[in-house]
Amino acid sequence: MSQTKNGTEALKLRYGMNPHQKQAKIYTEGELPIKVINGDPGFINLLDALNGFQLARELRRATGLPAAASFKHVSPAGAAVAAPLSDTLKKAYFVEGLELSPLATAYARARGADRMSSFGDAAALSDVVDASTALLLKREVSDLVVAPGYTEEALEILKAKKNGGYLILQINPDYVPNPVETRTLFGLTLQQERNDAVIDASALEKIVTENKELTENAKRDLLIALVTLKYTQSNSICYTLDGQTIGIGAGQQSRIHCTRLAGDKADRWFLRQHPTALNMKFRQGLSRAEQNNAIDLWLEEEVTPVEQAAWEAAFEEVPARLTREEKREWLNKLQGVSYGSDAFLPFRDNLDRASRSGVKYVVQAGSSLRDEEVVKAANDYGMVMSYSGVRLFHH
Repeated sequence: MSQTKNGTEALKLRYGMNPHQKQAKIYTEGELPIKVINGDPGFINLLDALNGFQLARELRRATGLPAAASFKHVSPAGAAVAAPLSDTLKKAYFVEGLELSPLATAYARARGADRMSSFGDAAALSDVVDASTALLLKREVSDLVVAPGYTEEALEILKAKKNGGYLILQINPDYVPNPVETRTLFGLTLQQERNDAVIDASALEKIVTENKELTENAKRDLLIALVTLKYTQSNSICYTLDGQTIGIGAGQQSRIHCTRLAGDKADRWFLRQHPTALNMKFRQGLSRAEQNNAIDLWLEEEVTPVEQAAWEAAFEEVPARLTREEKREWLNKLQGVSYGSDAFLPFRDNLDRASRSGVKYVVQAGSSLRDEEVVKAANDYGMVMSYSGVRLFHH
């Protein structure tokens, strides 16, 4: 950390977006709200940490529950609040037998939402990190953690991770940034009012469908979807259930492609809970990351002969692949899912696809030219749909 004569505080970074971009730093007038407790941050580390912490902090404020986000490449792989884990999810998330605090449970859910994408993540936590959460972080492949603080025991655990090189960041949870933000692109400076839209229950009040029965759990899950979308590269769609994201489609140029991507991820999340997946007999010594890869490849419709041979080598007993009919039979059990869009839905095809992944509750901005068509689609499937009235694009 360095202080200049004009009162600007700066932190030199390891490098910029790529290793050949040598000159990089983060700075602000006055005191930086973030400090490095351990490790050596790079440019992308800070992008993920600052976006991820905002997401976790807003989830905490919107729900009143400890919250966590698992961030990768400036979009969340998963986000969640503390909610009890079923035995099935404990097994699917590789946390059987662990004593999990509420904050650790939130991170286990955020990480478990998309374990493939969470590999090497930036973990963002809303509360002071305790030993339970630190032990969970220590056993996972993660690049950094950012939180408002750490207990002494938690710091001791985390500082031993990655041979002492694990990046640990502490951020002021009460920091309020300047209401006007700037960005330099191609040598030009862009300026805008910061997106300070508050996500709360008022975003769910304008229900436009025949079905208006919005449960308390659905309200919580829809708020999680909206807050997550606020920090996801647009276009973006988010599926949520049971206090966590289960599928996020980020940065696609077409909204239906976001819906399909997020829906496919939600389907894979649920298929990972199939009894065949939960009872796979892996080869001794196979890491959790390798087990995750093997489960993911098990869900593929087509593989090359080389892939098939490598995949079979991961098991003591090679599991049977599910047929399309068996997958659909299992996916029909996925119900009560919430779905959020960061902008209006332009066509009904989004809800046609969402219905196949158990979506029952929807929140979107509204005000499309085809609102009537989209409302009809929601009614066709018996969905409850609210207009939030706010667009949440993020770039």
